[in-house]
Amino acid sequence: MKSALDLLKEIKGVIFDLDGVLVDTAVFHFQAWKRLAQELGFDFTEIENEQLKGVSRIASLEKILNWAGVDASESEKIEMAERKNRWYLDLIEQMKADEILPGSLELLHWLKKNGYQVALGSASKNAPLILEKTGMISFFDVLVDGNSVSLSKPNPEVFLKAARDLKLLPEVCLVFEDAQAGVDAARAAGMSVIGIGSNLNGTDLSISSLEEVLN
Repeated sequence: MKSALDLLKEIKGVIFDLDGVLVDTAVFHFQAWKRLAQELGFDFTEIENEQLKGVSRIASLEKILNWAGVDASESEKIEMAERKNRWYLDLIEQMKADEILPGSLELLHWLKKNGYQVALGSASKNAPLILEKTGMISFFDVLVDGNSVSLSKPNPEVFLKAARDLKLLPEVCLVFEDAQAGVDAARAAGMSVIGIGSNLNGTDLSISSLEEVLN
């Protein structure tokens, strides 16, 4: 199996997912979704939370409504999603650079030094704010997030748009992902993919964190 550096030698652009790859805001999402679920009378646990990784806000809400057995109109769904997001934003407003996951800054510095194009491909609509709060936004040539795409992973739209905006073909792009939906989206886009964590199928390589890439 090729190493991460072997894979990097074959490509020109790198596309990062955000949550669980560069930063860990999953705990903030979990706290906000749990608060909403409790209002719906549903005990939301980390087991359900795992199924929301890489899924858009509205799609996540629809899963929670289904688990809770609650029907809601489109306007009610929008209000619930916005309420959850306000709670989440209150939490991420307090983020600092020391919450960046290990290996992230070192890899971003290395990529820019070595002439790679770098993009974000995330379902999060709050990605720019998170990158600003953590001081990482200057490393990115392109940001593609939930504000600029309409289809959720595993649909490849987010990664294909990132490649187009980088002016690169999909086959010369490498994705870093921590969710199965994201891995599937990268594969559907025709890109190489390195998985962060275990139990991911279809990756070219699996690592535990970005710390392993340059070592």
